[in-house]
Amino acid sequence: MSDTATVKSVVPARSAWSATVRTGETLTLTDLHGNQAVDFLAYDAHDTAVRYSAPDTIHAQGNIFLTTGSVLLSNEHTPLMTVVADDVGRHDTVGGACSKESNTLRYGHHTWSQHACVENFLAEGSKYGLGKRDLVSNINWYMNVPVEKDGTLGIVDGLSAPGLQLTLRAERDVLVLVSNCPQINNPCNGFEPTAVEMTISEAGTR
Repeated sequence: MSDTATVKSVVPARSAWSATVRTGETLTLTDLHGNQAVDFLAYDAHDTAVRYSAPDTIHAQGNIFLTTGSVLLSNEHTPLMTVVADDVGRHDTVGGACSKESNTLRYGHHTWSQHACVENFLAEGSKYGLGKRDLVSNINWYMNVPVEKDGTLGIVDGLSAPGLQLTLRAERDVLVLVSNCPQINNPCNGFEPTAVEMTISEAGTR
């Protein structure tokens, strides 16, 4: 990264984070310890009814995985952010966010009390007047979700490693919500959630 950092934040394991990334600024995610999934949502900062759309993004690029060059499209089919650098090479758009309900269904009732990404999104989104109806299918940066020939999805060990980065450029003022995934029942976080770093850099400093 050659950008001059203006805001740098370490997001602890299992925690939420949010920020507004202005047009032309970049947001760099750093997987500090490796194999940590980062659940991600993006909204137009001035009109949150305009938000990331997995169907529009997948349809436009003809691929369910994201990497360098991928454009995150809104539900109005307009660009929100573009992936401009990627050390990993493949990121998930279909695995969704863990929740108390899905944990219970997949892993048993004893997991009900465990914190989950949906709760992170709801708590962080409430700061901006967002509620449950504003949560849409999210991106899972660093998460490895292969698709088998029969259409079966898997959640397996991640492709990332300590220090690997992903950088997005904002194509408009964007509100970003992040859940640094708390999941401990599958390998998406190596069964041990860890911290990640978020760096917002000024426009035009590359």
